[in-house]
Amino acid sequence: MGLSRTLHSHQSRKSMNKGEFVEALADRMDASRAQADRALSAVLDIIAEQLGKGEKVAFTGFGSFEVSKRAARTGRNPQTGATIEIAASSVPKFTAGATLKAAVNK
Repeated sequence: MGLSRTLHSHQSRKSMNKGEFVEALADRMDASRAQADRALSAVLDIIAEQLGKGEKVAFTGFGSFEVSKRAARTGRNPQTGATIEIAASSVPKFTAGATLKAAVNK
């Protein structure tokens, strides 16, 4: 499984940056880094556009992206301790699918 190999080869690291991801994608696609970068950018743009419309984007087994609503609430300024009102907002949310969970918990 491709995802498993990618996750396993980077286990000792804390994170993979975009440049490293594009390089790995280019290798997998047998494509140039520029082509891989355009492909990744297109995928991320499409996901962002759909979320911006309030739509859900789901990849069976991998996971789904959706917009979650946060209600207005009262919070505290951590520096001063003063009470502040936090406005309602929409936030992106990712839920992992079964295949991704299995790859992570191997």
